[in-house]
Amino acid sequence: MAENMTYRISYDDGLAISVKKWRNEDPARTETFLTEHEALNRARELLEDGDHQAVAVSDGSGNVLGGVLLQLRLGISAN
Repeated sequence: MAENMTYRISYDDGLAISVKKWRNEDPARTETFLTEHEALNRARELLEDGDHQAVAVSDGSGNVLGGVLLQLRLGISAN
């Protein structure tokens, strides 16, 4: 039986770097989704809310989509 591929989003928590160092916390958060569509929709939400600057989507094969390539995939312009 074949395993279903899962998609994971990793993103910053929106705190300033100095605050992260002070608290000694891991800045990345992760969420897992069963479909690429769900993962990309969540990535769009995170980028559009403006609180998360570093967002990356990865699949079960280890392929990672982030930065400008993720924005292009989502149809988000730099304007």
